[in-house]
Amino acid sequence: MTREDILEAAAQIFREKGFHGASMSDIAEAVNLQKASLYHHVSSKQELLLEILDQALQLLLDRISSITIQNITADKKLRLMIREYLQILVENIDLAAVLLFEHRSLERKQHARHVPNRDKFESLWKDVLAEGVRTRTFKCDDPALTTRALLGLMNWTITWYRPDGGKTSEQIADDYSNLLLTGLLK
Repeated sequence: MTREDILEAAAQIFREKGFHGASMSDIAEAVNLQKASLYHHVSSKQELLLEILDQALQLLLDRISSITIQNITADKKLRLMIREYLQILVENIDLAAVLLFEHRSLERKQHARHVPNRDKFESLWKDVLAEGVRTRTFKCDDPALTTRALLGLMNWTITWYRPDGGKTSEQIADDYSNLLLTGLLK
């Protein structure tokens, strides 16, 4: 049993029960520890939540930033970023759900520590949109708003996506890219 095992179990339990519905006893039971023994590994549920959020954001930052530095056009970067982001979400459903739905459960101090990492992630998207505007690939009046709209669209996917459904995450990503880049008008 490692810290990673504890974090993985906590993420699953937080996804299933919500942060406030989950208990340290639930987490201890999931990793076959007594509750008192769990406290030798972590000090609180808040610590677990913040560490899960950090882990999720670091995964996203690593994989998405590697696309942003490629020497390709902004529209190609954006398509790859959308594909990669959806793939990360569906392959890491527990982490993704905690990141997207439980961050509001952070206490003020932990929230203040979390926000700069979240903003750094959003900046990757805004920067690619701004690059597209500079190169006249995109017409985007408000990259920050467009970023939030795009992330909102993709984030909601985890509430309805099923691996055995009609489309793969790659197909959905391509549909989202086409919607964003070509719109609905004929």
